[in-house]
Amino acid sequence: MRISTSQIFQSGVDQLGTLQGNLAKTQMQLSTNRRILTAADDPIASARAVEVTQSQSVNTQYATNRANARASLSQVEGALQGTTLLLQDVQTMVVAAGNGALSQSDRNAMATELSGRLEDLIGLANSNDGNGGYLFAGFKSSTPPFTQSATGAAYNGDQGARQLQVGSARQIAISDSGSSIFENIPTGNGRFVTAAAPANTGTGVASSGAVINAGAVTGNGYAISFSAGGTAFSVIDQSTGLAPAGMSGPQPYKSGQQITFDGLSIDIKGAPADGDTFSVTPSEKQSVFQTLADMINVLRAPGSGAAANAALTNGLGKAQENLGAALDNVLGVRASVGARMKELDTLDGAGEDLNIQYAATLSNLQDLDMVATISQFTQQQFALEAAQKSFKSMSSLSLFNYIG
Repeated sequence: MRISTSQIFQSGVDQLGTLQGNLAKTQMQLSTNRRILTAADDPIASARAVEVTQSQSVNTQYATNRANARASLSQVEGALQGTTLLLQDVQTMVVAAGNGALSQSDRNAMATELSGRLEDLIGLANSNDGNGGYLFAGFKSSTPPFTQSATGAAYNGDQGARQLQVGSARQIAISDSGSSIFENIPTGNGRFVTAAAPANTGTGVASSGAVINAGAVTGNGYAISFSAGGTAFSVIDQSTGLAPAGMSGPQPYKSGQQITFDGLSIDIKGAPADGDTFSVTPSEKQSVFQTLADMINVLRAPGSGAAANAALTNGLGKAQENLGAALDNVLGVRASVGARMKELDTLDGAGEDLNIQYAATLSNLQDLDMVATISQFTQQQFALEAAQKSFKSMSSLSLFNYIG
C-alpha cells in the first residue's frame, strides 16, 4: 500500500501527542503524589474517596464542637467553683453567728456582710460566656437569668439546657439551667422541715429530724404543742386533726428525747414554754437566694434573752440545713459537668482514631506508588525519545533525496 507524506506526518504527530500526554499525566501524578487526577482515572475509587473525605470533614467538625463544648463547660465549672467557695464561706458565717457572745450590732454587721455575699452569688448565677450570652439562663441566653428581689432573687430564664452535637450519635449539654442549680433545692432534711413558731416564748430548739420508717410516712403536716408548763406535748396531724398512732393525749416531755410518729423522728432540746408550738411540714423547693435572705432577716431580728437566743438558734439551724442542701446540689451539678468533660476527652480519642482510619483509607485510594510510577515515567521518556527520533527519520524519507 502507498502511504502519503501527509499520512506519515499526521500519524507521527498523533503518536507523539499521545506519548507526551501520557508523560505529562505521569509527571502530574508524581508532583501531586496522587494516583487519581480525575474521576475518569478510577471512577469507583474516586466515588469512595469523596465519601471518605466527607466523613472526615464531619468528624473534624465534631472535634470543633467538642472544643467549643469543653470551653463552655469550663466556664460553667468556674462559676460553680466560685459558688461552692461562697456557700462554704457562708456556712462558716452561720456557725460564727451562733456565738452567744455576739451583740445585736455584731449580728447586724454580719447581716450586712451577708447581703454582699448575696449580691456576689447573684453575680455568679448571672455569669456570661464572654460572647454576650448567660451560662445559666437556659435557652434565653440573652436574658440575665436572675434579678434581685425581696425574697432573694427571681429567675427569668427557662428550664432548657443548650446542647452540641459532639459525635455521630451523641449530643452533650453545654450548660445547666439556673433553676436546677440555684432554685430547686429541697428544704430541711429533704423529706420534712421542722420549725419553731415565731411567737414561741420558751427556749426549745428543734432538730432537723430524720425518717426512720419510709413506709409509715404520710406526707402530712404536724403540729407539736406544749402544755403543762412545758412538761408535756401533743402531736396533731394537720390533715386529719387527729393524733398519730401511739401519740394520743399529752406525752411527757424530756429535753433531747426522741419524738417519733408516723415514721418520723425529731428531738427538741431546751425548755419550751406553755403554748409553744413546733411545726413538721413536708419538704419543699427553695432557692439558695431565699435561704440567704432568710438568714439575713434572722440575724437582724431584734430581741434579747433566752427566748430570742432560741429563735436565733432555730433560724440559724434551718439556714445551715438549707445551705447544706444547696451546696450538695451545686456539687452534684459540678460532678455532672466533670463527667461531661471526661466524656469529651473519650470522644476526642475516638475521633482521632477515626481520623487515622480515614487518612489510611484515602491513602489507599488516592496515593501513588512512587517506585512504580518513577519507573513508568522513565519508560515513557524513553518511548517518547524513540518516537521523536523515528519520526525524524521517517519524515526525512523522500525520493528526492536520492535524485541528483
